[in-house]
Order: sequence, then C-alpha cells, then structure tokens
Amino acid sequence: MDVLQACKAIEKDIIQWRRLVHQYPEIGLEVPRTAELVARVMSDLGIEVRERVGGWGVVGLLRGTKHGKEVERGSGAEGGARKTIALRADMDALPIQEETGLPYASKIPGAMHACGHDGHIAMLLGAATVLSRMRDQLPGNVKFIFQPGEEGAGGARLMIEDGALDDPPVDAIVGAHLGVLWKLARGQVGVKAGPLMAASDRFEIGVRGRGGHGAAPHMSVDPVVVACHICAALQTVVSREINPLSPAVLTVGTIHAGTAHNIIPETCLMQGTVRYLDTKLGNFIADRIRQIATSIASGMRAEAAVNYHYGYPPVVNHEGVTSLVAESAAKVVGPENVCSIEPVMGGEDMAFYLQRVPGTFFGVGSGNPEKGIVYPHHHPKFDIDESVLHIGAAVFVQVCLDFFSRS
Repeated sequence: MDVLQACKAIEKDIIQWRRLVHQYPEIGLEVPRTAELVARVMSDLGIEVRERVGGWGVVGLLRGTKHGKEVERGSGAEGGARKTIALRADMDALPIQEETGLPYASKIPGAMHACGHDGHIAMLLGAATVLSRMRDQLPGNVKFIFQPGEEGAGGARLMIEDGALDDPPVDAIVGAHLGVLWKLARGQVGVKAGPLMAASDRFEIGVRGRGGHGAAPHMSVDPVVVACHICAALQTVVSREINPLSPAVLTVGTIHAGTAHNIIPETCLMQGTVRYLDTKLGNFIADRIRQIATSIASGMRAEAAVNYHYGYPPVVNHEGVTSLVAESAAKVVGPENVCSIEPVMGGEDMAFYLQRVPGTFFGVGSGNPEKGIVYPHHHPKFDIDESVLHIGAAVFVQVCLDFFSRS
C-alpha cells in the first residue's frame, strides 16, 4: 500500500477538518467544540472513543485485527503481549486576534490557532482514517490522543493522570509539530534524538521597599532601583555560572511598579521565565534566583520574596523511536527530505508523555515564502501551508506500520 497516496486521497477531508477547527478556536483546557468534532470523526471510523479524559481530552483506540481473535483477546501471534503505539495531537488555541485575512479565519474574537494545533488535529484525524481502513493489517493497537491545554495549562499531565497511557498500556508515543520552528522547508521532516525542547519554568520576585515622594528618595527605599539591580545580576547566572555547552535562558519579562511619575512605590513585582535542556539545572537556577534576589534586596534595605514555579520538563526524544520515525519518514518524503534538527528553547508538554513512555517529537515544515507563509508561531499572521497536512498524516501511518513490523 502506498501510504502517501492513501493520505493524499483524503486530503480534502484533512484540510476541511483543519479549517473547521481553525474557524472556532478554543483556548486552554476548555475545548468542548473541538473535542466533539474529534470524537465524532473517530466514532464514525469505528474507533473506540473515550471522551472527557483529563477534562476535554479525547482518546481513540483502534484495535488491529491481524492474526484474528487471538489478538483481540490481548495476545500477539505467538501469545505475547499486544503492542500499542500512541499518536498525539494538541487541540488548544491562543488568546490572539487573528490578522491573516483568510476566508476561514477565526470567528472567535481574541482567539486564534497561531501555533499549528489545528493542523496537528487534522493530520491525526487523517492518520486515523487511513489506519482504520487497514485494521486487518495491524497486529496491535493504535491509540489516538487529542489533548487540550498545551499552551501553558499542562493538559498532557491531566490526561496521563486520567489514564490516557493506560488500558491498554502504551509502548511508544509519537507527536509532531508544524510551522517554521526548526526552519524546515515545506514538507521536510525534522528529527533529533535526545533533548529537543527546553523546560519551561517561571518565577515571580516581589520587592518591598518604603514608598515616598520622588523628590525625597533619601527618605524612602526605592523598590524599582532594587529590582533593576536584581534584574542585572540575574543575567550573570547563565553567562557566568552555567557551562556554556549547556543551553539555558533566564529572562525577566515584566517589571510592574508605581502609579505616578513623582511617587516612589512601596512594592515592585518582577516576572520571568527560565529555560534549560539539562534537568539538573532547574534546581540550581531556582536556588540562585532566590539567593541573588534576597541578598541584593537585603543589602539595599529592602526585602524580596521569590516564587519559583516548575513548568514543563525538557522534551527528550528516545533514540530508538526517533530512528524509527526517521526511517518511516524517509519512505514517505524521501531520505533527502528527512533532516536533523537542532534543539530550541521553546517548551512543549509532550515532555510529560516522554517521561513515561519511549517516544519522539518530530517537526514538519509548513512554511511557504511564495505564499507569504513566513510568520513565526504565536504571531497574529501565523499560517501553515495546508499542502503538507497529508504528508504529516502519512508519516504517522507509516510509523505505525513500521512499529508493528519491528515488534
């Protein structure tokens, strides 16, 4: 069977699903309309569907029938445990006002699919369609995980806690990301074993001084000046305390204080993000932020309180599953279009699945300068070239076939 042609044959359906989702974006964990569409399509395909997983998550289970009833009872051809591979897509959008001008642009003010999740959904539904027609060739299970809340809400963790990787247990998991994140050309597939995306932590530093008149600073303790010293000192954590060969980022993104130009405020609040690929750096950076902030504040007659929040862990791809995806992708797009990609410091809660199950996260290039599709993720003009959607679906299908042939 030519997997790419099978997916190409349903390209119109794949694009239609993407556009339906794109017009009605839903943010965070609350994605009922999107979940209903996903559940309905899979049910129509004869796939077992479990809804409301970890909230509005949807899990589909396709039981292969190769080797007949023996497999259906949960055993392989030789009586061994039946293998299950999971494919994952995220479903949530972003609080961004769309500016693409597309005829199928978002109909929801202030909400937009600006990270390709609408395409991820469409690709996975396409893969589910083709695989459902091949169940007699599958000696195991394929689990389709559609997850809300990737954009900061940690929907993956909620779905895992609600059994998304269980019953039957998952042996491997694969996910994909569209866009220009890894500067892949249209239709290219990017793979990398090991760390691929960074942890995504955040922190808050509250500085308390003593307010007063801006014309009499000697009678006050200025928390804005203290915060500026803290901000400058924090930059030395990465530049002078961490091995340059271990990528890390510490960014102060907001500083809020004051109500008028001639008043020294009582307090100042700073917020920022921390990114790293080596999990051992998390505690170290958190400790240094606390030490630097409290010491500088104390030395300047102020006080500082630090709240550090551990977010998504790094995305670390399994070497064996990554190799499998690379081989499968080469069958779909040709070996010349399978590229080795570099790590990026963006975060992804695919990381939670990869902590539990061997798996990998790969990229599909969906930019197209000739069509003006060049904008980065989270931009109000972000778009994807829909001609690559059936390619992503085909890679998913081929990965499943090759996974079972190796099992």
